[in-house]
Amino acid sequence: MLLAIIDPLIDSALNEDLAGGDLTTEATVPAEITTTARAIAKSPLVACGFTVFERTFHRIDPELRVQALVDDGDYVDADTTIWTVSGSARSILMAERTALNFVQRMSGTATLARTFVDQLPDGTTTRIADTRKTTPLLRYLQRYAVRTGGAHNHRDMLGSAVMIKDNHIAAAGGIEPAIARAKARAPHTCRIEIEVENLSMLEQALSAGADIVMLDNFAPDHVAQAVVMARGKATVEISGNMTPERVRSAAVAGVDVISVGALTHSAPAADISLRFKL
Repeated sequence: MLLAIIDPLIDSALNEDLAGGDLTTEATVPAEITTTARAIAKSPLVACGFTVFERTFHRIDPELRVQALVDDGDYVDADTTIWTVSGSARSILMAERTALNFVQRMSGTATLARTFVDQLPDGTTTRIADTRKTTPLLRYLQRYAVRTGGAHNHRDMLGSAVMIKDNHIAAAGGIEPAIARAKARAPHTCRIEIEVENLSMLEQALSAGADIVMLDNFAPDHVAQAVVMARGKATVEISGNMTPERVRSAAVAGVDVISVGALTHSAPAADISLRFKL
C-alpha cells in the first residue's frame, strides 16, 4: 500500500479522535506501563488492512512493535488472533479505536467480496468488480479490500475511463451521439462503456461500436439473450441489485463482469476486538 496515501488518512482520523487528548488514558494509565494487545477476530472473516493497522499505531508511537500473524486475504475463524501490538499501554490505547475502525471496515469489505467470488463456478473467467459507490476519501482502502477478497476494481475515478450512463445518454441526445462523441474525444487507449436498460438499447449500443455494454437490472432470461447478441462485439457487464445468489446464474450465462456496488457501500464491518495481556 502507498504510505503517501494512507498516512494522511490515518493522521486525519487520529486528529479527529485525539484533538482534545485522551483524558481517560492520561488519567488512569501510568506512563511506564507496557503491554501486548491482541487483535482478535470475533467472527469468521477475511483479514485485511495490516499495513493500515500498523501505521496507525506507529503514527502515535514509532516504538510500538506490530506483528501480523496472518496475511491479508487469509480467511480466519472466530477467536483467531490476527495481529498483535506491543509497547506503551498509553500509546496503544490512544490509537486503538482508530486502528480498529479502519481494519474492521476493510476486513468487512474483503469478507463480502470473498462471499461473492466464492459463488463463481469453477473455471469461469467472469469477474466480480466493485463500483465508485465508496465512502468519500476512503476509496483507496476500500478498493484494496475488494482486491484482498479476490474481486476486481472497476474504474478508479471519472478520468480513468469512459462510462456512459443513463443521464449522459439523455443529455447527449441518445446512444449513438453519445458513443460517437466519446470515440472522438477519448484517448485511443480508452475503451467505451455504455449502460443499457433493455435489448433495444443494447442493439443500438452494439451498432454504434461500444466496447463494453453494462446490462442494468436486466431480467435473467434477457441476460442470456444479451450475451448472445454481444458475443464477439463487446464485453458484457451486468449490474443492479446483484446478490451472491444471482452471481452463479450470471456467470453461467456468459457475463464477463459482474459489478456490485454493495461491496463498498453496504459491507458490514467485521467484528475485531483488541485485548490487553499485561
